[in-house]
Amino acid sequence: MRLQGPAWWVVGLALLLSAAGAVGQGTFQNLGFESANLSPVPAGQYGGSVFSLDAIPGWTGFLGTNQVTQVLQNDETLGDASIDILGPYWNLGGIIEGQYTVVLEPGLGPGDVNASASITQVGLVPANAQSLLFKAATFSPFSVSLAGQTLSLVSLGTGPNYTLYGADISSLAGQTGALTITALAAYNTTDYFDSFQFSNLPIPEPGEFGLSVLGALVLGWRVLRKRA
Repeated sequence: MRLQGPAWWVVGLALLLSAAGAVGQGTFQNLGFESANLSPVPAGQYGGSVFSLDAIPGWTGFLGTNQVTQVLQNDETLGDASIDILGPYWNLGGIIEGQYTVVLEPGLGPGDVNASASITQVGLVPANAQSLLFKAATFSPFSVSLAGQTLSLVSLGTGPNYTLYGADISSLAGQTGALTITALAAYNTTDYFDSFQFSNLPIPEPGEFGLSVLGALVLGWRVLRKRA
């Protein structure tokens, strides 16, 4: 396989910031959304409502301030606020990685008022964590918070259908708190999230970013060359 153009530095950066620096999840669960316990929906077909405990174990969903007990599997709404999970065997686009991807749809909530869509869980941040990484494809404003602090997100690169984001969480290492992903109140939009993980590598400072990308390129090239 030969990679060209931006794909080189995306692969290298992912290796540098992800695989090389990955740490444990602490006590957080299901950060890649692969623990779903759902019956498959035939490829190309839409599903329906499923219990959130089965769809996103470890997470609690909210539409606005209202907790939800059901989410949509392999389906999306046309304007209503919703939490969805795509997979398995979903072949209509949207899955970022693995079998499952979570979709947050802000939209009309109770009283026909635009509501946010969010998922949250409480856990212990690994003691040696320096950064939080995740992949997303978003079409409206969103936020990620940890232990009550809204994280300052940095775009680290793009893949085929996602942007790789990172945030400095070094001041929160070893603390217990809620990790919350929120698609802010809007109308009829969809935001896709996947592959959250903690890393023991720091997010590069803006002045160091080019050097980090260069190092990632070299690392990615060496790994791919060995596999060729």
